[in-house]
Amino acid sequence: MSTKNPCISLCKFDDDICLGCGRSKREIKSWKKMEKDEKRSVLAESALRLIKLKGASRRKKKSA
Repeated sequence: MSTKNPCISLCKFDDDICLGCGRSKREIKSWKKMEKDEKRSVLAESALRLIKLKGASRRKKKSA
C-alpha cells in the first residue's frame, strides 16, 4: 500500500474529519513526521471514515 499523501485539495471538515481525504486535523498536521506503518494505518482508517461519511450523506432531503 502506498503511503503517498492522500490530500485531494478539498479541505472541508465535518467535525474533525476532512471530507476530501478522511483524515483528522491531527493526522493531517503530523503526516510528514509519521513512519510508513503509521501512515498506512491512517490511510486504512481514513478510507473507512470516508465510506461512513458518504453513506450518511445519502439521506433523503426534506421537501418544502
